[in-house]
Amino acid sequence: MEEKSIDKNIIIDIPENPLRTITVEDLYEGEKYEFSKMGEKDLFKLLEASHDGLTDDQVSERREKFGRNQIEEKKTNPVLKFFSFMWNPLSWVMEIAAIVSIALSNGGGKPPNWQDFLGIILLLFVNSTISFIEERNAGNSVKVLQASLAPEAKTKRNGEWRVIEASDLVPGDIISLKLGDVVPADGRVITVYGRLTMDQAALTGESLPVKKEVGDEILSGAICKQGEAEVIVIGTGKYSFMGRTIGLLGNHDGTAHLQRVMGRIGLFCICWIVVFLLAQILVMYAGFRYEYRRGMNNLIVTLVGGVPTAMPTVLTVMLALGARQLSKQKAIVAHVSAIEELAAVTILCSDKTGTLTLNKLVIDKKNLKQYADVEPDDIIHYAAIASRTQHQDAIDTCITEAFGDIKKIREGIEELHFKPFNPTEKRTAITYRTLNDGKVHRISKGMSRSILELCTRDKTTQVIEQLEKDVDEFAERGLRSLAVAIEDVPSGIVDGEGNGFKLIGLLPIYDPPRADTKETIDRALELGVKVKMVTGDQLAIAKETGRRLGIGDNMFPSKVLKEGPPSNSGYQDIDDLILHADGFSGVYPEHKYEIVERLQNMGHVIAMTGDGVNDAPALKKANVGIAVADASDAARSAADIVLTEPGLSVVIEAILSARKIFQCMRNYSVYTSAMTVRLLVGYSILLFAFQFDFPSFMLLILTLLNNATMMTISKDRVQPSPYPTKWLLSDVFAHATVYGIYSSLSTVVFFIIIIKTSFFQDRFGVNKIQHRPSDDPNPGWNDPILNSIIYLQSSIMSHALIFITRSQTFFFLDRPSFMLIFSFTIAQIIATLIAVYANWGFANVGGCGWTWAGIVWIWNLIWFFPFDLIKFALAAYFEPRRKMAIEETLQPQPSTQEQRTRRRNMMAAEKESSLSVGRRSSAGSDEMVDTIEDSIVDAAAKYFAPHTRHLSTPHSQRHHLARMFAGQNDNLCRVSTDADDLKRFSLVQAHHASKLLKAQAERLESETTSV
Repeated sequence: MEEKSIDKNIIIDIPENPLRTITVEDLYEGEKYEFSKMGEKDLFKLLEASHDGLTDDQVSERREKFGRNQIEEKKTNPVLKFFSFMWNPLSWVMEIAAIVSIALSNGGGKPPNWQDFLGIILLLFVNSTISFIEERNAGNSVKVLQASLAPEAKTKRNGEWRVIEASDLVPGDIISLKLGDVVPADGRVITVYGRLTMDQAALTGESLPVKKEVGDEILSGAICKQGEAEVIVIGTGKYSFMGRTIGLLGNHDGTAHLQRVMGRIGLFCICWIVVFLLAQILVMYAGFRYEYRRGMNNLIVTLVGGVPTAMPTVLTVMLALGARQLSKQKAIVAHVSAIEELAAVTILCSDKTGTLTLNKLVIDKKNLKQYADVEPDDIIHYAAIASRTQHQDAIDTCITEAFGDIKKIREGIEELHFKPFNPTEKRTAITYRTLNDGKVHRISKGMSRSILELCTRDKTTQVIEQLEKDVDEFAERGLRSLAVAIEDVPSGIVDGEGNGFKLIGLLPIYDPPRADTKETIDRALELGVKVKMVTGDQLAIAKETGRRLGIGDNMFPSKVLKEGPPSNSGYQDIDDLILHADGFSGVYPEHKYEIVERLQNMGHVIAMTGDGVNDAPALKKANVGIAVADASDAARSAADIVLTEPGLSVVIEAILSARKIFQCMRNYSVYTSAMTVRLLVGYSILLFAFQFDFPSFMLLILTLLNNATMMTISKDRVQPSPYPTKWLLSDVFAHATVYGIYSSLSTVVFFIIIIKTSFFQDRFGVNKIQHRPSDDPNPGWNDPILNSIIYLQSSIMSHALIFITRSQTFFFLDRPSFMLIFSFTIAQIIATLIAVYANWGFANVGGCGWTWAGIVWIWNLIWFFPFDLIKFALAAYFEPRRKMAIEETLQPQPSTQEQRTRRRNMMAAEKESSLSVGRRSSAGSDEMVDTIEDSIVDAAAKYFAPHTRHLSTPHSQRHHLARMFAGQNDNLCRVSTDADDLKRFSLVQAHHASKLLKAQAERLESETTSV
């Protein structure tokens, strides 16, 4: 420990009660008080601090003067936020429709279409209200999760160390830092334990850790890479270096992945609208010579019918509720949009110790080896006597626990001398006296070679050969060996000569797998997720663990990443070996980073677990970084998901839940896109073929009821995909187009049968719909009753489609949630009552009666059942390719040339398809938007920010964190400081994913963390 005061030779005039007489502005903004240059005594005097910490009264006064230790986020005016939900490309289309209805839809001796105008405005306000309320609630849920991720700091108050929230720190506090901690506030080092180094690349651009000594200043956002220290806080919140920097930079708005998804779906719908809008203008005015007013009403139908106005709210609420669901399964989501990528994970790279295993050594009693006439239980007892009973290391702990009651280990004996373990002799030894007879004995335990060299009694060639054979056997099975020897001391003197050590036993020690790990790995394989073990342990231990867990033993040492595949392995290159290997041993942080990067370059979505400060590069590089329970601050800051419970089962449950959430999002996306196609195609065909003008006001009612129903889908019960799934919008649009066209055909065929045949009149006795003369106010087939019939048929068929898109089997075998059924039922009861009884002249609808309503329901049921067959046909086309890709990933054999070619083609197809532009590119690097389409999508996506802003914790925009942490590891780049980096690492940003639970034990890690 180093503790001294460094005289900075700066004379400072400090008044009495300085913190009461000096203003905050004078303290921080002038040059009079430079905390980094003044002497330690002056610093303590200025801050009215002591080495015993502040008192509670002092803390209260300073918090009132300096504020909380956090960067206040700019709050949006609620009114402006409400109206922001009306400012996106989808809402613009609705607003254009409103303008058309009130300003352009006139003439023909009629007043402007104020009913449609009011209806559209009402729909916009209803959607904004629902969005505002639902997303405020969802945002509150996310904030609750963020609160559980709140950073903590170990500080001395009232002379005692305690753990508090970092936001409660004030100038003058004494805080403690250890390996992996993120510095919570600006400070000056007052005490150092060992060599102290800080990683401050994001602050100063220095890529290598910087050594710090007593008297040096450290800045908030830096990371402790080595050693421990005590620090006095000199700047908090907006008065820290980071806080002042953020104040200068202002706000930075990024474009979230979900925004791009919504932007592209919106572009899909708008393209359909534009195509049919142009076609209708040409057909109505150039072909049919429609009156201006009549044509404008149809254009309003096209504008309103093609817009999925509820999409932004539904998708974002799904993610927010999903984050809350994951938290109940012991997985806190630091970056909510990571749920999308968690559902797409194809390979999980897991460390061994603590995740696959218990991180707790045990003795395999069944395989214990005896070399003398001593019982196995007695051998363990001897080893326990030669172990520490206090301040134990892992070996001592496992031996004493194997014995049982620690109080009985040395019962009846008196310790005379204990020799602790040291790396030179690699053994422990104890000399003790038995109280019943007063005799003195010695016991030694340690590495087999050290103990064998110590032994002189009964040391035959046979014993030596047997010991070496047993040690080799244990090593092949991944077991550590611990030998035990005993001797008597006839003289009874503590350091007297003994009668010679005698080897009595060899203890096999291993880190056992968790009870549920094998079952969990089997489940992961069933879900199409390949689990790779990435460990710092020896190859033999890794293989043995892999065999026990069912991962496999096709493992390689990390050196193959540089040397290439072994000559007899059959793998063509390193990429092929990494893809099919079951794991790697002797892995360092730079190896983890390279493994993740190479797998991403092959098109895979990677999840990586880690706990140490040096795991941060790989965690940030991975598509989904997972900080395991008790991970360091740095690892949690780099991770997307923080586990609160150890074990791999938590990760697999999180993947399963993420797939359910994603499935809900995909189901709705297919549904809402299909509705656009269905309404545009169906009504356009009726317009082009029969000059049928569907009432725009009825379409507004249909849309309003549809949106109300779809708000409940976020809580639907869904079956997760059996394979990893991600946003392939070509797949979504293909399903939507087929569903939409089929659904529109049900309306067109129904319309034709009604007007061209007497089928329904003959069978059910309903009145025939008559063609009206051209001088009628509603000419042609625009009969009010027919309008009601088509409205009801469209409403039922449209809303019912959700039961097809939400299921992967027959719709009646997959029970939906009660809320979805209830909302659908209420919506269709309202629609049926409107169709049966409404006589609204302004909307040109008349009550059709219950007979027609019954006919509509029966007709829709007949057309509804084949939907499942269409779904199965689409699945038969898309699913085999996905299944084949997963099977190729899971196989241990090298890839064939055909598989390699198919993999490249699939990657190219996915890239062109839609959104392989995830939050982190699976190709391993950020790609520039280089097409007109992508530019349009990116521009449109920014307007969905009000819907997605609450989904991200402030640290989400950290594109270069991995490289910042990596330093000079291999080919990883150095980092220079820029404005974005400074913003990303503000106090709030760097900490939002930090400590979740108080560490159960303070552990020292080496600078290079091994698993």
